Amino acid sequence: MNVKNTEIKDGKAKISVEIEKEQFDAAIEKAYRKAVKNIMVPGFRKGHAPRAIIEGMYGKSVFYEDAVNEVFPEVYRLAVTEQKLKAVGAPSLADLSFGEDGKVTLVVETDLYPEVKLGEYKGIEVEKAPVKVTEADVKAELDRMAQRNARILTVDRAAKMGDSVVLDFEGFVDGKAFEGGKGEKYTLKLGSGQFIPGFEEALVGVKAGEDRDVNVTFPEQYDAKLAGKAATFKCKVHEVKETIVPEMDDEFAKDVSEFDTLADLKKDIKARLKKEREEAAQNQFENDCVTAAAEKIECTIPESMIEEQVDKHMEQFAYQLQMNGMKMEDYAKMVGGDISALRGSMRPMAEKTVRANLLLSQIVEEEKIKVAEKEIEDEFKKLADQYHMEIEKVKEAISADSIRSDLEGRKAIKLIADNAKAVEKKIEEKKAAVKKAVEDKKTAVKKAAAEKKPAAKKTTKAAEEKKPAAKKTKKTEE
Repeated sequence: MNVKNTEIKDGKAKISVEIEKEQFDAAIEKAYRKAVKNIMVPGFRKGHAPRAIIEGMYGKSVFYEDAVNEVFPEVYRLAVTEQKLKAVGAPSLADLSFGEDGKVTLVVETDLYPEVKLGEYKGIEVEKAPVKVTEADVKAELDRMAQRNARILTVDRAAKMGDSVVLDFEGFVDGKAFEGGKGEKYTLKLGSGQFIPGFEEALVGVKAGEDRDVNVTFPEQYDAKLAGKAATFKCKVHEVKETIVPEMDDEFAKDVSEFDTLADLKKDIKARLKKEREEAAQNQFENDCVTAAAEKIECTIPESMIEEQVDKHMEQFAYQLQMNGMKMEDYAKMVGGDISALRGSMRPMAEKTVRANLLLSQIVEEEKIKVAEKEIEDEFKKLADQYHMEIEKVKEAISADSIRSDLEGRKAIKLIADNAKAVEKKIEEKKAAVKKAVEDKKTAVKKAAAEKKPAAKKTTKAAEEKKPAAKKTKKTEE
């Protein structure tokens, strides 16, 4: 096996690799032995038909595709390592040809790591939210502590807002029960906003043992089958429960903390909230610094890098949804799209992440950022403590190169942030920006669904299985 030719153009590389006849024949034989188990040929037991018979029936090329998949990973490794290419994304087979001498030539195509020209990344102006902790913030935290330490008692009286009711319910639209509209022994806190508007208010005044019909209208922004429709929920109330919140005094402080007075507890809460908000503000500032600097780089990003990052965002999002008991398909329908539309909505975020990774990698290279072995070892110890694992187990799960890459990226982020000029950002403007970002994402999903964008093409099986063994890019998760 040897590399015959390499053509590099427009950020892609085409590498021609010649394979000896004997090597390709061995791959065909291996492909045949895997496939024959499921092949039925008249006159032979299943899985026992000779290769020559099958090739005679279906043609000499019947096992070529599987044979290519067998040799492709090794061919690809040879192509990128021998040519010292910085390959990214999943490779693909561009061509396959046979010579008169029986040798086989595979043409492998792959995207290349782009050339990156840094723009301004030192001294950039970036907005930073001011940190404030008010008396209202402290009181809100005390209220949450009081709720966590509240007693819940069953009461023999009519329910009022703030009480919890234990009930059975079943919903009907046009006299027919609908899917997902039934519950038994469900505990609902009145005023919590768990159910659709009007439902909880209609249960005010109900007593244990009472039946009550609750008439409501589903919001327009709801499941398409129920949106805007009138419904009747038949409810049977079993219990009414009152939440008794403790009074906030010195005794309360002693019960819920290590402090003897409420005043000392308040001081601690204020200090803790301030520290948390300062850390959050600094993290956001650093992210914004990276985003601002990444927008200034000059490079042509390969489509495969963006698609690969979209895959990662989709995996992360699917995991988050799963933790909340929801499937990706159900979420996509809920926001008025499908999976391909959801992928389309992830593209801007994916491109932003890729640009940030390219920026940090280039800064690490140009600034000659290094990570000492002790720093890597300290990070392993930190992860071991965090996940309550033996350090050797952590080292088995995460490579030192991965840790090194992450630490280099963090140093690059710190370099940008330390040299940036913080400009005060108004809180209300920030809230408006977050709200707009959420709305823009929903709009993007619906727009992509309407356009019915095709999904990205899939590469060969071998390409899916073999990721480039060349350079690993630095990564920062958004």
